[in-house]
Amino acid sequence: MLDPDIRDNAELKRYELAVDGETAVVTYNLSPPNLMITETLVPERLEGQGIASRLAKHVLADAKARELLILPVCPFFSAYLKKHPEHAEAVHPTYRGILGI
Repeated sequence: MLDPDIRDNAELKRYELAVDGETAVVTYNLSPPNLMITETLVPERLEGQGIASRLAKHVLADAKARELLILPVCPFFSAYLKKHPEHAEAVHPTYRGILGI
Protein backbone atom coordinates (compact mmCIF):
# COMPACT_ATOMS: atom_id res chain seq x y z
CA MET A 1 0.00 0.00 0.00
CA LEU A 2 1.34 3.41 -0.97
CA ASP A 3 1.95 5.88 1.85
CA PRO A 4 0.36 9.26 1.01
CA ASP A 5 3.01 11.12 3.03
CA ILE A 6 5.89 9.80 0.91
CA ARG A 7 6.60 11.42 -2.42
CA ASP A 8 8.75 10.39 -5.34
CA ASN A 9 10.95 13.36 -6.19
CA ALA A 10 11.94 12.11 -9.65
CA GLU A 11 14.08 15.18 -10.34
CA LEU A 12 16.34 14.36 -7.37
CA LYS A 13 15.90 10.59 -7.86
CA ARG A 14 14.67 9.96 -4.35
CA TYR A 15 11.63 9.12 -2.30
CA GLU A 16 11.09 11.65 0.49
CA LEU A 17 9.28 11.60 3.82
CA ALA A 18 9.14 14.82 5.85
CA VAL A 19 8.94 14.28 9.63
CA ASP A 20 9.22 17.05 12.24
CA GLY A 21 11.04 19.43 9.91
CA GLU A 22 13.52 16.75 8.76
CA THR A 23 13.51 14.68 5.57
CA ALA A 24 14.23 10.96 5.34
CA VAL A 25 15.07 9.69 1.85
CA VAL A 26 15.61 6.61 -0.27
CA THR A 27 17.80 7.41 -3.28
CA TYR A 28 17.55 5.47 -6.50
CA ASN A 29 18.53 5.10 -10.13
CA LEU A 30 15.72 4.22 -12.50
CA SER A 31 16.41 2.19 -15.61
CA PRO A 32 13.15 0.40 -16.46
CA PRO A 33 12.37 -2.32 -15.72
CA ASN A 34 14.86 -1.90 -12.86
CA LEU A 35 14.85 0.40 -9.85
CA MET A 36 18.25 0.41 -8.14
CA ILE A 37 17.97 1.44 -4.50
CA THR A 38 21.28 3.07 -3.63
CA GLU A 39 20.85 4.57 -0.16
CA THR A 40 18.41 5.00 2.71
CA LEU A 41 19.03 8.04 4.90
CA VAL A 42 17.13 8.90 8.07
CA PRO A 43 18.18 11.94 10.11
CA GLU A 44 19.82 10.83 13.36
CA ARG A 45 17.18 12.33 15.62
CA LEU A 46 14.49 10.33 13.78
CA GLU A 47 16.25 6.97 13.99
CA GLY A 48 14.52 4.10 15.77
CA GLN A 49 11.01 5.18 14.81
CA GLY A 50 10.47 2.78 11.92
CA ILE A 51 10.85 5.49 9.30
CA ALA A 52 13.30 3.55 7.10
CA SER A 53 10.97 0.54 7.15
CA ARG A 54 8.02 2.78 6.29
CA LEU A 55 9.98 4.10 3.30
CA ALA A 56 10.95 0.56 2.24
CA LYS A 57 7.32 -0.60 2.29
CA HIS A 58 6.30 2.35 0.16
CA VAL A 59 9.12 1.86 -2.36
CA LEU A 60 8.27 -1.83 -2.71
CA ALA A 61 4.58 -1.05 -3.26
CA ASP A 62 5.41 1.65 -5.80
CA ALA A 63 7.81 -0.62 -7.68
CA LYS A 64 5.19 -3.35 -7.81
CA ALA A 65 2.55 -0.92 -9.10
CA ARG A 66 4.96 0.30 -11.79
CA GLU A 67 6.11 -3.25 -12.65
CA LEU A 68 9.71 -2.46 -11.71
CA LEU A 69 12.23 -4.88 -10.22
CA ILE A 70 14.26 -3.76 -7.23
CA LEU A 71 18.07 -3.87 -7.33
CA PRO A 72 18.89 -3.43 -3.63
CA VAL A 73 22.47 -2.17 -3.36
CA CYS A 74 21.61 -0.15 -0.23
CA PRO A 75 22.66 -2.10 2.89
CA PHE A 76 19.49 -1.18 4.79
CA PHE A 77 17.25 -2.20 1.91
CA SER A 78 19.08 -5.51 1.48
CA ALA A 79 18.72 -6.25 5.20
CA TYR A 80 15.04 -5.28 5.11
CA LEU A 81 14.40 -7.69 2.25
CA LYS A 82 16.18 -10.52 4.07
CA LYS A 83 13.86 -9.95 7.04
CA HIS A 84 10.81 -9.73 4.77
CA PRO A 85 11.18 -12.44 2.10
CA GLU A 86 7.49 -12.04 1.26
CA HIS A 87 8.66 -9.20 -1.03
CA ALA A 88 11.01 -11.45 -3.01
CA GLU A 89 8.91 -11.20 -6.17
CA ALA A 90 9.69 -7.46 -6.31
CA VAL A 91 13.44 -8.12 -6.36
CA HIS A 92 15.49 -8.81 -9.49
CA PRO A 93 16.24 -12.58 -9.71
CA THR A 94 20.02 -12.03 -9.51
CA TYR A 95 19.63 -10.13 -6.25
CA ARG A 96 17.22 -12.75 -4.90
CA GLY A 97 20.06 -15.23 -5.24
CA ILE A 98 22.59 -12.89 -3.64
CA LEU A 99 20.25 -12.19 -0.70
CA GLY A 100 19.09 -15.80 -0.40
CA ILE A 101 15.41 -14.94 -0.62
